[in-house]
Amino acid sequence: MAQVDDILSPFVRKVLGINIEAAYTRLVPTGDGNPQAREILTTATPDTVLVQPVTRLDDAKALLAGLWLWHDWLGESHTISQGIISPTGSFWHAIMHRREGDFSNSKYWYARCAGHPVLQVMAAQSPGVLNSQAPHKSLLRLMQGGWSPNAFVDLVEEVHDQPTDAHRAAAVSLQQLEWRLLFDHCSRAAGG
Repeated sequence: MAQVDDILSPFVRKVLGINIEAAYTRLVPTGDGNPQAREILTTATPDTVLVQPVTRLDDAKALLAGLWLWHDWLGESHTISQGIISPTGSFWHAIMHRREGDFSNSKYWYARCAGHPVLQVMAAQSPGVLNSQAPHKSLLRLMQGGWSPNAFVDLVEEVHDQPTDAHRAAAVSLQQLEWRLLFDHCSRAAGG
């Protein structure tokens, strides 16, 4: 099986490389996203995301929703994800609402993607982030019964406006891990 990086188009690599140090580091962004990314993303179509033909259109659209989110353009991501009627579309939709600070709506959309395979991968990979943190009830709840997206929403709600909170960096790292896992899942699915 090809590596995800091998199937992503040069266009996607260019978008992901914009402002790489700051991209996707805000838990609840306010204001506009990266203007350079917006300029490039306005030309994006589902058939610009892979180096091979897209075989599953909704997953290619989901990649576009993820790219807009990567650069904090929540409204554009929302427009795409709400039009994808699948657990993957609901997953991107849930992330977008969490990032806009609409925490209860985020939980609603996470419920619509319960059982998504990426949640199992989060359960397997998130301890790599969490093990470096001092035990705390908000972190322990993340792993009750596997990965708990609702507990993650609660953590983000708790720390997003607290720049000195000890668990804020873990929340950002988990957010980035979640994005990468879902983006990789969509890349593989879009390419068949």
